[in-house]
Amino acid sequence: QVQLVESGGGLVRPGGSLRLSCAASGSISSIYVMDWYRQAPGKQRELVATITNTGSTNYADSVKGRFTISRDNAKNTVYLQMISLKPEDTAVYYCKVVVVATDAKVPRDYWGQGTQVTVSS
Repeated sequence: QVQLVESGGGLVRPGGSLRLSCAASGSISSIYVMDWYRQAPGKQRELVATITNTGSTNYADSVKGRFTISRDNAKNTVYLQMISLKPEDTAVYYCKVVVVATDAKVPRDYWGQGTQVTVSS
């Protein structure tokens, strides 16, 4: 089994910063793409940022220049550094990781439990 544990959410004022972490553990053979999604109340879940196992990144237009995704392969952890936060960034943030488990031959998606980010004065 593979588990994902997220941390780092909270309440921050507009213009502030937060850093989210998502650590994968368990029977992991390899990790491919690692993503951050978010879901605001009444809205669909949206892809925020992606990082491949080679370090290539991609961002939603709404967060370009403000969010940075990174990963530490030795720790099986993905991060999302968020600066210049806006009220519209308020959402539950989820990590998604594509993993090949040690007892599997094909990759599958695993989701974190979600962490609340609230941007408000």
